[in-house]
Amino acid sequence: MGIREEVYYEGGPHIGDLILSILIGFTIVGLPLTVGAIVRALWLRFRITDRRISVIGGWMGRDRTDIIYSEIVKIAKVPRGIGLWGDMALTLRDGSRLEMRAVPRFREIYDYIDERVAAKNPNKIGAIKK
Repeated sequence: MGIREEVYYEGGPHIGDLILSILIGFTIVGLPLTVGAIVRALWLRFRITDRRISVIGGWMGRDRTDIIYSEIVKIAKVPRGIGLWGDMALTLRDGSRLEMRAVPRFREIYDYIDERVAAKNPNKIGAIKK
């Protein structure tokens, strides 16, 4: 029997991302943004626990990425939708990045992730606040 994980957040992207992108989609230029938002709304899921971050996405939700907090060295966040949701970029020890788009409650989730990273990785570079 494995160690149980405490789930902090589990769900999809913020609904405002889809609504705003559909409104922008009424212009021809905004169509790619609308398609991206629809794909995110259908298949993107975040699962943030006390042990790891899991992101399920891609076409039909076939891609899964799991990251443990000790692998994260830098976190950046950018508010979107007048601050109702935001994007986060997690830089890993090997230099790769995981981008999380349209994260609801992104300020709370950022603080939660930042606390876990600080506890697991004392070498973390100070987060870029935007």
